[in-house]
Amino acid sequence: MNSVQVIGGGLAGTECAWQIARRGIPVTLYEMRPHQTSPAHHTDQLAELVCSNSFGALVTDRAPGLLKEELRHLGSLVIQTADRFAVPAGGALAVDRVLFGAHLTALIRDHPLITLVRAEVTELPTTGIVVLATGPLTSAPLAQDLLAFTGEQYLSFFDAASPIVEGETIDRNRAYLASRYDRGEAAYLNCPMTEAEYRDFWTALVNAEQAPLKEYEEAERKFFEGCLPVEEIARRGFDALRFGPLKPVGLLDPRTGERPFAVVQLRAEDGGGRLWNLVGFQTNLKWGEQQRVFRMIPGLQEASFVRLGVMHRNTFLASPYLLRSTLQFRKRENLLACGQLVGTEGYTAAVMGGWLAGTNAARLVLGEPPLTLPPVMMAGALVHYITRAPVKHFQPMPPNFGIMPDLEPKVRNKLQR
Repeated sequence: MNSVQVIGGGLAGTECAWQIARRGIPVTLYEMRPHQTSPAHHTDQLAELVCSNSFGALVTDRAPGLLKEELRHLGSLVIQTADRFAVPAGGALAVDRVLFGAHLTALIRDHPLITLVRAEVTELPTTGIVVLATGPLTSAPLAQDLLAFTGEQYLSFFDAASPIVEGETIDRNRAYLASRYDRGEAAYLNCPMTEAEYRDFWTALVNAEQAPLKEYEEAERKFFEGCLPVEEIARRGFDALRFGPLKPVGLLDPRTGERPFAVVQLRAEDGGGRLWNLVGFQTNLKWGEQQRVFRMIPGLQEASFVRLGVMHRNTFLASPYLLRSTLQFRKRENLLACGQLVGTEGYTAAVMGGWLAGTNAARLVLGEPPLTLPPVMMAGALVHYITRAPVKHFQPMPPNFGIMPDLEPKVRNKLQR
């Protein structure tokens, strides 16, 4: 039996390799560290947690908590290991990252069906079943080969994501649906500002605290001119935003019949209008500052943020165009992808992708049809979103209840839902 090749030994790749091997199929897992490292990694351990040591909420009325519980039922190795090496963290699942990584590394290294190869893969293998789990810091040679395979418009090297809010938490007494100059259908929610509201917002924005950039991100910051953080635009002058993303031209306020001083627009992230993206609000502000400042926008005072803005070096696929809901590439069925490379955000989501890609790679070897997870699962809803969202504005997405289908009858209370 030919070995399945898994490229990348992060959370997704580790989970993926284990799920293949547990079905009796040999796996070759490639991890370039320690011979070639990334700017974010510090050890040679598999499944290294490069940022926080927290997997997020434990309770199942929170999206990350529900996803973890699903993965426990599905037999996830990584979540099982996280539970084993948990440390006190209130309502979150946090781990002793040294013990966590060491344990997973030993399990993978010593598994009789897994061959761990410490070497950089610089080109996509052209034969056999292959799973890409190289993450947001895919090495430059492989990223270039992936670029040639996907086409330039379907691979992004910088994650400049705007915040996303739940539609039901937007005050529709302040925000109104319209498109500029009433062209086409009313596709945007518009939050109008008076001059006084804009001045207060602008002042808070230019004085808000930014998140520190890593050295490699700081060095590459010059590439962000085409998608500047909203706070950087604001610092260029009081009216800079009013001639940019907050331009009020062609957007009359139906309550007054007049043009507002400034307008924040939100664009729907899904067909049901459950999630809305703040247009042009890519930002490098600290997350607490984002919530404080952006809730000053009329209509967003009580907004619930399902994703906050980020701006850092990242490599991710335009998955809605490239991938099936099985995580197979549309143009090459024996090539799969998982983890943050496919546009999911967060540790638990990366593990979920590794589980699904590994399960489906094994099923392909065994001649079984690949699985598609139902969208009534948090795991299924996340995969459904990243493989069906509008390609033009696609950005990475964390698990959240806004991507799940509505219940009939609709239930607004999150705990009950």
